[in-house]
Amino acid sequence: MIPFHVDEMSVEEKLQAMEILWDNLCQHEDDVPSPPWHEQVLQEREGALARGEDVLEDWEVAKRRIRGGLG
Repeated sequence: MIPFHVDEMSVEEKLQAMEILWDNLCQHEDDVPSPPWHEQVLQEREGALARGEDVLEDWEVAKRRIRGGLG
């Protein structure tokens, strides 16, 4: 393991480290277990969609709404 001191890293270095770790995890996604509650949440959301209690939103629209604080 390569030791490093997070408190001494710049924000840019921390973000780069996070990207490297995330990319590695994505390449080995079968090794990353999903917690059991994820399946339950997905089933609940699919059920709400099927019953018409929820709607899908375009991802680009959602990002603009989230970033802009629009409700």
